[in-house]
Amino acid sequence: MSNALISVKRAKEIIEDKAKKVVILDASIDKVGQNLDNNNLELIPDSLFLDIESKFSDKRIALPHTMIDSSTFETEARKLGIDKDSTILLYDRWGVYSSPRAWWMFKYMGVDDVYVINGGLPAWKLEGLGITNSYIDVAKVGNFESHPRTQWIVEINELKTLIGKNDIHITDARSAGRFAGTAPEPRIGLKSGHIPGSKNIPFDQVLNGIYFQPEESLKSIYANKTSTVGQNIFTCGSGITASILALGAYELGFSNLRVYDGSWSEWGSDPTSIVDQDI
Repeated sequence: MSNALISVKRAKEIIEDKAKKVVILDASIDKVGQNLDNNNLELIPDSLFLDIESKFSDKRIALPHTMIDSSTFETEARKLGIDKDSTILLYDRWGVYSSPRAWWMFKYMGVDDVYVINGGLPAWKLEGLGITNSYIDVAKVGNFESHPRTQWIVEINELKTLIGKNDIHITDARSAGRFAGTAPEPRIGLKSGHIPGSKNIPFDQVLNGIYFQPEESLKSIYANKTSTVGQNIFTCGSGITASILALGAYELGFSNLRVYDGSWSEWGSDPTSIVDQDI
């Protein structure tokens, strides 16, 4: 399969394929100012919880959602029963929000057989498929191995050296107001504005309700904001919605996709970082 974003119908086919070792992961996190109802769970059957906020974030670093090291990722993935030959299906309970972040993490850790269900749980329910209210137990610890691919991530010191180069294209998934510096940051103590030379695609523009926009719409949205050549670096507030843009670009066939893991939470708090406020 060349696409990472799959329909509910395709997900169901994969789940029913007895030749595959399928692991279904709910990668949901709360949004800023919006919390999920964890007291009345609705889940795709046979799901496990991928805890992005805790188990799959480096809590030693004072930034939200910082990527964990490869050894920790390997350990936590094994605890979810993931094997080296597992097929991983990701979804979230919003539709599309944090599942692309989980997709990016697995791609960074060397996994190719990983997919995001377009529309997530809401789309599953719209198809009239069954749901459950509890996660399953892990049958056994997996034998997953992580093989980090550094071309999928960029960190602040490298990014500072890349700004201004002709083959570097930086795209910010935050709102237009935050990008321009005219709207306040939701996190206290951050500068306003954007990384010099970056362009803006607010992440909700690539979505159509609970789904990704269709391919032709994505092509139009990404035009003049990204490039099919060189490196495409995606950033946001904390690395979550940047991954939505990265997945959209992947679906359009872009290569050399990277996510700035620290995103504005890091750039906006770094006293040495340069900030632009022009649109």
